[in-house]
Amino acid sequence: MKDRVKNTAIASEKILVLDFGSQYAQLIARRVRECQVFCQLVRHTITAERIQELAPKGIILSGGPSSVYEEDAPEIDPRIFQLGIPILGICYGMQLITMHFGGAVEAVANREYGRAFLDLDERGIKDPLFDGITERIQVWMSHGDQVSGVSGDFETLATTKTCPIASFVHKKLPIYGIQFHPEVTHTPEGTKIIANFVRSICKTAGEWTMGSFARETIASLKEEIGSKKVICGLSGGVDSAVVAALLSKAIGDQLSCICVDNGLLRKGEVDSIRREFTKHFKTNLRVIEAEDLFLNALKGILDPQEKRRTIGHLFIKCFSDAASEIEDAVFLAQGTLYPDVIESGGAKDGPASTIKLHHNVGGLPKDLEFTLVEPLRDLFKDEVRRLGLELGLPEDIVWRHPFPGPGLAVRCLGEVEKGKLDSLREADAIVVDEIKAAGLYRITSQSFAVLLPVQSVGVMGDGRTYENVIAVRSVSTEDFMTADWSHLPYELLARISTRIINEVSGINRVVYDISSKPPATIEWE
Repeated sequence: MKDRVKNTAIASEKILVLDFGSQYAQLIARRVRECQVFCQLVRHTITAERIQELAPKGIILSGGPSSVYEEDAPEIDPRIFQLGIPILGICYGMQLITMHFGGAVEAVANREYGRAFLDLDERGIKDPLFDGITERIQVWMSHGDQVSGVSGDFETLATTKTCPIASFVHKKLPIYGIQFHPEVTHTPEGTKIIANFVRSICKTAGEWTMGSFARETIASLKEEIGSKKVICGLSGGVDSAVVAALLSKAIGDQLSCICVDNGLLRKGEVDSIRREFTKHFKTNLRVIEAEDLFLNALKGILDPQEKRRTIGHLFIKCFSDAASEIEDAVFLAQGTLYPDVIESGGAKDGPASTIKLHHNVGGLPKDLEFTLVEPLRDLFKDEVRRLGLELGLPEDIVWRHPFPGPGLAVRCLGEVEKGKLDSLREADAIVVDEIKAAGLYRITSQSFAVLLPVQSVGVMGDGRTYENVIAVRSVSTEDFMTADWSHLPYELLARISTRIINEVSGINRVVYDISSKPPATIEWE
């Protein structure tokens, strides 16, 4: 790959979150964005000069697992405190402020983990940080260290039963500290506290919306791409669809989309892509008919990892061959999202260091001479969905459940064959149809069918059958790192089972997977 197009559509108003390793750092960014203000996670090692370049309206110092008095504890450029930019320190961030200004932080015997009650003192009640907050609120604590003393530059705003300095403010500078975590749902009024900091203390207008993001990004793409051509891989998922929709509005027929039909996609997937990206969004769409190629390559393969490798290598070849036929293409568009940038360190100021390019056409050879275009790299998944609706994508694409890269191959256990895939596709469509009809599709996070390499005895009419088993899987999750099985109504499960057995040839038994992740995974292979 060559370079990456710089996203110049970043909002003029922004809040920076300096990440000290907090498990809640992304949550802080999300809460700020809920205030309609753009927020960006950066490394805690960012310099004061770099912050001045970024010109944020405010800075939030996240929590973290370290103790500020440890030898290798994460630190901050002390000049940041002199920039005059409002700062809010959360947990570790508060303790870091304390140490910088000559206060004391100590490990305490009465550690606070979980719910606690915060009492505002007279000064706290009047402070804009707690505007509209009741004198006593429930908060979420997670600390073994706490501030034991502050310099005369600070005033205490709140306490808890075991924490005498649970919040403070500098007397002259717009610098605040809070020991609790306002970003989690266990602090019911936490969002209001963050909003007070972002809107009242940082003086932001709150004009960052998906509508404004779409307009600014489209204008930015037009400027950056000019008259050159862009290639975009379409997988049927929401991320690639939104990228293609954005580019379609920005550069029109300069966009060429490639869909590799490997025979492993969901029912109606390719037809949906054709409909949306030739009629609604007028792009140069190329559908590569490669079902026979993939199924022949998968013959005799039983190992899940070998399936993935085979499919991945073939996909790369098909996509690369198709891309090489598009003359004068300079850019390659990908649906990289903000969590991927954070986790992989793709952002210049992000908290990690290893870049991984792994999205819709991820893993492509390095000798493909394209400049990357990643217009969604500043967005979370829910923001991408809202953007899709803003751009006019239909809800069935925008709210579609995630689908694994190897497709139905990892839901067809054992050897992959066309007949099995056809049965699985029909069963999967029934699962989705019934869950949608019950109004539970957006409540569940991922719902699908799995064809098991098991046959069981059954009775249909007056005859004995010996046919295949379908497992239904439905989970609910916020991050897909952990997941609980969806407690679907028995009546719904009965309808799904009846329809699959009656309508899908070769199936005489349906079971429901009630395992959570962990110990199970969401997919079966």
